[in-house]
Amino acid sequence: MRQIVKIASVLSVALWITACGQKPEQGPQERGPMEVGVIKVEAQPQSILVELPGRSKAYLEAEVRPQVSGIIMTRGFVEGRDVEKGQSLYQIDSSTYTAALISAKADLQSAKANLVSAKAKALRFEKLVKLNSISEQDYDEADAAYKAALARVTVAEAAINTAKINLEYTEVRAPIAGRVGKSSVTAGALVTANQTQTLATIQQLDPINIEIAQSSAQMLRLKSKLKQGQLKAADNAGVQLILEDGTTYKHDGVLQFAEVSVNEDTGSVILRAEFPNPDGVLMPGMYVRAVLNTGTDPEAILVPQRAITRNTKGEAVAMIIDAEGKVAARVVTTAEVIDHQWRITDGLTVGDQLIVEGLQKIRPGAAVKAGPLVADKKSQAQQQK
Repeated sequence: MRQIVKIASVLSVALWITACGQKPEQGPQERGPMEVGVIKVEAQPQSILVELPGRSKAYLEAEVRPQVSGIIMTRGFVEGRDVEKGQSLYQIDSSTYTAALISAKADLQSAKANLVSAKAKALRFEKLVKLNSISEQDYDEADAAYKAALARVTVAEAAINTAKINLEYTEVRAPIAGRVGKSSVTAGALVTANQTQTLATIQQLDPINIEIAQSSAQMLRLKSKLKQGQLKAADNAGVQLILEDGTTYKHDGVLQFAEVSVNEDTGSVILRAEFPNPDGVLMPGMYVRAVLNTGTDPEAILVPQRAITRNTKGEAVAMIIDAEGKVAARVVTTAEVIDHQWRITDGLTVGDQLIVEGLQKIRPGAAVKAGPLVADKKSQAQQQK
């Protein structure tokens, strides 16, 4: 029993000594305000870039169709290769058209022979009618026959021209220079004049067009901001492309055309940009994203995306440190994202201390201490070393 009392006494003294050696913990208020990462809101000129969807389209496109009927004898190109303007693509059997040209030339010779006879008779009758040797009716008939012979010569000459044209059309030539696609016919196929089926399609791909869709509402907002002076018009109409794999196309384009009407189904306006395509990277029908410079904001406020949160109403909220050193919530208006930063159009002013780091540990009204961002702390530590 005495041994138990001694052990209890020893434990009590040990606990008392341990308790005496510990310092009382400081409460939250005794530790001082929490330090948060803060940046100072600044304004700077910033180009406003808009990213819009688009599709590539051939600069020129020609559908090759026969203009005369006949059997395809040969094909003079390789599918998928470039062809020159005027190059022979197909040869249609020309035997019937050669015969038609020979016949037309013979008709012309016959018409000219009849013209000589009719002209001589008309001249003789002209002299005789003056001598009252023939009636005026006979002279009129001779003169009319002469004029009819003249007309037959003109008709024969026109027939020769038509026959020559048809004979030339038996050789189907490329109307433009470009890349020819798949052929829909082979040698031995029968084709007819002006048929609906194309023989082949030629597309000029350098340069190439990009058709960009911009909503009419966005276009109106931009025009309104330019008119109010919130944006300044860009000095150039340069366009950049982001390809389907996320890479940036190495050549810049130029905006050439804007549609004058709005598509009723999509509510968008079509813009057309022209791009060089020397390497053939861009192909017709390819989906791309076009980056357009719509203007310059002379006093743009850019803040990191992580500094903006959303409240229960879905509004964008920024946390700042007010004049009393306490956290204040500001509802802001965001525009587009530029280099992982929101462009703020309303809610923040130059000089505000915006809280970027430590947002999870604060609430409106709490006292905080402004400090540098973690990245700034690391760079300062490296400089001190």
